[in-house]
Amino acid sequence: MIRYLFLLFVLISTGLQAQLAAPSLKISWEIIENNHQGKSASLTAFAITNTGKKALPKNGWSFYFNFVRKVDTTLSADLKVKHVNGDLFQLLPTANFQGLKPGASLEIKLISEAWVINFTDGPAGLYWVWDQQPGKGYSLTDYSIKSSTQSRQFQRFAGDNLGVITPEKTFAQNKAIQAIEEKDLPKIIPSPQQYRERGTPFVITPQTELVAPAELKEEAAFLNSQLSGMLGKTLPIANGKSGAASAIVFRVENMPKEAYRLMVNEKGIEIAASDRAGAFYGIQSLLALLPPSSWGKTQSSLTVTGVEVSDQPRFGHRAIMLDVARHFHSKKQLLKLLDLMGFYKLNVLHLHFSDDEGWRLEIPSLPELTQVGAMRGHSDVPLKSLPPAYGSGPEAMNSAGSGYYTRLEFVDILRYANARHIKVISEIEAPGHARAAVKAMEARYVTKLAEGRKDEAEKYLLYDPADRSSYRSVQMYNDNVINVAMPSVYRFLETVTDEILAMYREAGAPIETIHYGGDEVPIGVWTQSPAVAKLRQLNPELKTTDDLWYYFYGKINDMVQKKGLYLYGWEEIAMRKTMLDGKSHIIPNPDFVGQEVQVDVWNNVLGWGAEDLAYRLANAGYKVVLSCVTHLYFDMSYYKSFDEPGYYWGAYSDVDKPFSFIPYDYFKNSKEDRLGNVLDRSIFNGKERLTDYGKQNIVGIQGLLWSETLNSPERLEYMMLPKLIGMAERAWAPTPTWAAEADEKSYEKAWSIFVNQLGKRELPRLDYLAGGFAYRLPTAGAIVEGNQVMANVQLPGLTIRYTTDGSEPTANSAIYSQPLPVSKRIKMKVFGANGRAGRTVEVNP
Repeated sequence: MIRYLFLLFVLISTGLQAQLAAPSLKISWEIIENNHQGKSASLTAFAITNTGKKALPKNGWSFYFNFVRKVDTTLSADLKVKHVNGDLFQLLPTANFQGLKPGASLEIKLISEAWVINFTDGPAGLYWVWDQQPGKGYSLTDYSIKSSTQSRQFQRFAGDNLGVITPEKTFAQNKAIQAIEEKDLPKIIPSPQQYRERGTPFVITPQTELVAPAELKEEAAFLNSQLSGMLGKTLPIANGKSGAASAIVFRVENMPKEAYRLMVNEKGIEIAASDRAGAFYGIQSLLALLPPSSWGKTQSSLTVTGVEVSDQPRFGHRAIMLDVARHFHSKKQLLKLLDLMGFYKLNVLHLHFSDDEGWRLEIPSLPELTQVGAMRGHSDVPLKSLPPAYGSGPEAMNSAGSGYYTRLEFVDILRYANARHIKVISEIEAPGHARAAVKAMEARYVTKLAEGRKDEAEKYLLYDPADRSSYRSVQMYNDNVINVAMPSVYRFLETVTDEILAMYREAGAPIETIHYGGDEVPIGVWTQSPAVAKLRQLNPELKTTDDLWYYFYGKINDMVQKKGLYLYGWEEIAMRKTMLDGKSHIIPNPDFVGQEVQVDVWNNVLGWGAEDLAYRLANAGYKVVLSCVTHLYFDMSYYKSFDEPGYYWGAYSDVDKPFSFIPYDYFKNSKEDRLGNVLDRSIFNGKERLTDYGKQNIVGIQGLLWSETLNSPERLEYMMLPKLIGMAERAWAPTPTWAAEADEKSYEKAWSIFVNQLGKRELPRLDYLAGGFAYRLPTAGAIVEGNQVMANVQLPGLTIRYTTDGSEPTANSAIYSQPLPVSKRIKMKVFGANGRAGRTVEVNP
């Protein structure tokens, strides 16, 4: 009988599953117009067609989607929109909806805040839920986003003069670039302090001996592993002196930290340094001297250009920040990134592993952080997981929205980084941007409370259950801020800190700091919290929300100092709000000056008023890592185009942006505001310049990859490369002549050299380095002059192929080498050495 009932249950459940499959719908979305009704609003529309054989019922279902703009209303009597939380929205049928017959279509217009420009702005992660099965979401995969073609779809508002990119604009941007023969190019990026080619190469063979003192034996082994992949054999190693006729010799000499000297001539190779890091960078320069083709095949010998190189870094902190919270990036991808960073002499990986949308590091004593905080998916069970975000969809296990590093994986990552002289700085985002942690600890609270363990339930609680404060974060959350009045918050942070420190100790990796966030706490937090009221009774000086902020970071600073660390966070932790002439005013917070507090300063957006913030904080005594959005946010779109992925709120950022960055005076070569207007330089009037004292406090440069749009390894690499190489140049290389003198001709010459290096040496090498990278290939520039079509490319060495019949260019299409006769439909595409291509452009005279 029991078996019969079980089989009956299975049959009923299976039948329900079959009955409640995803409906057959074809869905598209398009931008109708920005600046809707003259406001900061956009009008967009879903078009839904029933492609199935059954009518869509008039009720009993919901349609979910993620959208980065707050939807205010729908212009439809049939459907209404509900904001769930964050970027998740729900469309529901109203009483007016009469269903949708097979073959019939329905348009749903949406009015949303601000503007939408490119396809990554569009709704994503569409899925369907039946009321009868509220815990199951069905992905809607027949979905497309229509291209925009009209100015009302691109122009954000009146006064937005930044037009979409065209082949003509691209041609004009590339016009000053001069082609340079590969043999005449410097072989090492980032540029060494002193570099001279001697013209007497050395040939490495399997018989070449590696000679290294004990202090540098690990670096010699690393070089051996790199060369063996090219030669097919490992090289013999000698400890101490060598009698071999052919040798690569490592020496320990008195030099500055991370400095090295590399000598190559017909007699051999010598790498000298005072520390392991310097020797490692000497190895990377040696590998850079090899022809890019050496990386992709096994050969009997390797010819190394004869050089004399003397080198050391400009900045000690040369960082990449990777956000793994919004979209998770695997251990494999991190190791690949670390190889890339090592090759370009970057030495800090800032790992943003926690945010509203995810907690990505296993903390064994608090398993809920990853059981709940590392999973995103649809559920009708409260606190089972986080909701879908940024298009991650309804299935928790089939998405880049879910995932985390186990403790053992993280220890492996730390060891791998340490072997490449890269420090990993872990970030615990607090008190804002903390929803994943808040909800994970709420799940713990509910479970322990149900078990009757009240003290244990409250031990790590991050929110005040009685708090009735109302707020909305920039990312549209109303429950993502840690309550700094709760003693359990500090117990939580210390527990997580101690477990992270233990992982570093196990890995044998150095640790000097943990990043404690401090970004974007919204107005309205903590105002209606009984816990805050109680804290204020005990501490009458805590009169405002801002005072609570200083209280929180004061306690964090005390904690980290006791553990032998220094405090690190986003720029807000170094700022104090006050009043000037009756208006709100920001000054450097005097509380932390002189305590080695370090901050990432991102806000230099032209026209927002904080253009000089990095320099003000450095002049005041804070250690500053330049993380400027205008030049160093790699997740910013390369340029304005519907097909170009990425955000653009702070700037558009092509390869030239990080290359042209002037760390000590980024005002100097600013030319346009973020709207495409010629920059009114009066915005710098009264702005603080960097003093000589302040220069000592600029500790480094950081390239940043926020992951809202980085939903795959390929997208990550597309947005990162080749921008990262320009940033590495600015972080390591000496101040270039063009920056010191603001010389446009000198800059154009340096830019030509750099883009030739990218196209002819670096990108071909990136086809093989660490298994190969899906770097971005530029689009062709083209212009019609008279009866001819002329074309060019940003990175000389890449190949332009074309068709004249309207078909897509392929790797077998004709190569552009000289001006073409005008024809109706010329299509062009840029190809790399490995046959991969960028996007097509069309030239229509």
